[in-house]
Amino acid sequence: MAELSTSNPGSQVNSPGDPSAALESVETTMDKFLNAANVEAVFGPPVSQGDNLVIPAAEVLSAAGFGVGQGVGEGSTTQERTGGSGGGGGGRILARPVAAIIMSPNGVRVEPIVDVTKIVLAVFTTLGFMTAMFRQMAKERPPKFND
Repeated sequence: MAELSTSNPGSQVNSPGDPSAALESVETTMDKFLNAANVEAVFGPPVSQGDNLVIPAAEVLSAAGFGVGQGVGEGSTTQERTGGSGGGGGGRILARPVAAIIMSPNGVRVEPIVDVTKIVLAVFTTLGFMTAMFRQMAKERPPKFND
């Protein structure tokens, strides 16, 4: 939207920034995130071994944040209006294997994939918190005085 001053016929007309470019950037990024969360990202290509068919399955987590803004302000003179707009976004996509679907002549079964590293890290974190808590509890407390 253009601002026009009628008090000074020689005043400058500046159009504030067009937000469509920022919105297009956000839309393009959002399309990339939506394309990442499709069936091909969750189920891998089947692998055949004799009479068995194995299909890997994964967990896909997608997180994104976006923002768009526009502003108009006064320029170097009171008759001049300037403006701008901008947008941005970011995010992350994480995928990790969680299971293998095994199809054989005996039937179909799902075998979970256990992440041993994650379990070991959780154990050490828990032990660290417990140690800190026990040390805090073992500290000598100041005596309480009854009035």
